[in-house]
Amino acid sequence: MTAAEPAVGPDTLSDDGGWRLFRGDGTPRAVSFPPAPPWRRLHSKHSEVSRTARPHPYLIGPDDADIVNAALHLRRPLLVTGHPGTGKSSLAHAIAHELALGRVLHWPVNSRSTLQEALYHYDAIGRLREANLRQDADGVEPGIGQYVRLGSLGNALLAQDRPRVLLVDELDKGDVDLPNDLLTVFEEGEFEIPELSRLPEENSTVYVRTDDPNAPAPVIRGRVRCREFPVVIITSNGEREFPPAFLRRCVRLDLPEPDEERLRNIVAAHLGQEALHDIDDLLEEFLGRRAPGELATDQLLNAVFLRKGGIDLEAGRLLDAVLHQLGGAV
Repeated sequence: MTAAEPAVGPDTLSDDGGWRLFRGDGTPRAVSFPPAPPWRRLHSKHSEVSRTARPHPYLIGPDDADIVNAALHLRRPLLVTGHPGTGKSSLAHAIAHELALGRVLHWPVNSRSTLQEALYHYDAIGRLREANLRQDADGVEPGIGQYVRLGSLGNALLAQDRPRVLLVDELDKGDVDLPNDLLTVFEEGEFEIPELSRLPEENSTVYVRTDDPNAPAPVIRGRVRCREFPVVIITSNGEREFPPAFLRRCVRLDLPEPDEERLRNIVAAHLGQEALHDIDDLLEEFLGRRAPGELATDQLLNAVFLRKGGIDLEAGRLLDAVLHQLGGAV
């Protein structure tokens, strides 16, 4: 849904006579699921829409946009910090959409993440198993490239005329040494696949698997080297500090909590201008409950979406369930 589309109406949440799809009475019934909120709609991974377009708009102030542009011109990673729900991850998709750079490459970081997994994966066991099967059947041994699959960072470093957008999500959740491990790759724009660099000269060019199953990429003498530095967006929730050497190589953008005016613009962009009618009490409630980092903008969108669908948020504990605090124990 875009700003030009109508907001949801009272009869759109369910066409079975009410919004309660689940009633808790143990009686099976066939119900029609209503359309999902615009920010929760999925697209087919094979469709062209999902590869080039975003399902909802992204709003950013001119000062913040200038910081994004500085990172683009300097070919430096953009380190985006801010509380949950301020739009850190969505910024990568907004850049890719506006600059027509295709689908975003996503690397969600956790405590077990390594640089190796982001670069490539070599399935040595699968290759050995397949080789034995082919040998028993007097077949041709499969090429090694079938068993090398580039990761998100590896795909971003392929030699292409236009850069890809790489989202390194929540880097602060990774191992303490991971930021430093990334320095050389970000500086040099290349890496080596030892399993391929050791091959004889007649096998110097190997086609490996990429994020596009229909487009294997050539790797020459085991080295992957980009022609254009990728657009790297790194998000952090501020759970810990990064090393100075890493910070020196990044352009930093701190996204603030949106104020009331920006919240209204966000609601209008997602649900249409008419969605702003009669939500002053919800905005006041949201702003009154919000402490830094304890409520996210999409929680307000959830509340407005339900209100515009004719749901009484004051009934029972519904408003508290939608606008629940993000901090503290559950």
